[in-house]
Amino acid sequence: MPYSTSNGLKIYYEVAGEGMPFIMVHANPFDHNLWMYQIAHFSTHFKVVAIDIRGYGRSDKPETPFTLKDMADDVLGVCRELHISEAILGGVSVGSGMAILLGLDHPELFKAIILVGGSSGPGGSIDERIHGYTQVGIEKYHIQHLRELVAPDFANSKLGKYLLNTFVERDPTLSGESIGQIFRARGGLDMTPRLATMKVPTLVVNGEYDNSLAGGKKTASLIPGAVHRVLPKTGHACNIEDPATFDDFVIEFLRANKLMPSAPSS
Repeated sequence: MPYSTSNGLKIYYEVAGEGMPFIMVHANPFDHNLWMYQIAHFSTHFKVVAIDIRGYGRSDKPETPFTLKDMADDVLGVCRELHISEAILGGVSVGSGMAILLGLDHPELFKAIILVGGSSGPGGSIDERIHGYTQVGIEKYHIQHLRELVAPDFANSKLGKYLLNTFVERDPTLSGESIGQIFRARGGLDMTPRLATMKVPTLVVNGEYDNSLAGGKKTASLIPGAVHRVLPKTGHACNIEDPATFDDFVIEFLRANKLMPSAPSS
């Protein structure tokens, strides 16, 4: 199994396809499979690199404090491991926070960033989430949290129930304290004052029922030239709820920035 260890932690990643690297960073409380549809689709055009952020999947689960920059540095570690010198970067929720920070700090590396269900400022309900994972317990709270991050109709559908339940199968391997540290890390940094300096082309996508919709609109309005799209009838994790429309948004954006190949890679 491929791991990056350059930052002292084991960070798991998967690679599919060939071409320009397209790095995908998932949300809290999912794992890299949140991007399952996009991995399948975009790996026909790009070298997709899907990462398990610290605290999830097969990556290490540190319980001591860390920062959003530490989490962003994990992505840079994977880039070094794969000798990536330029890439497209997509992030959902805390992954979008990491993507904003990486775009601001490393515009020479990232040719475009795609921010999903996130914003430049800290998210709401941080204390509630930390209490849920550290006091209520993963086995009860995780599925509740997952259901809150998608539209109600999706959460109650056969497909939605199946997909969300796949993310709780690894609950015995997770650490509530490590997940709590992720919320603390995201809550500890507001990048809003820096958005006007963003040089990387940016797409912001929110679901119609996303609790981060207002934050996403504000983020897009403050980044020069950013595009904001709203995905109807979806929630925070809109890329797994309506992958076809989401992918269309991404393709349109990449084409506008001359980053979408005209034909699948061989």
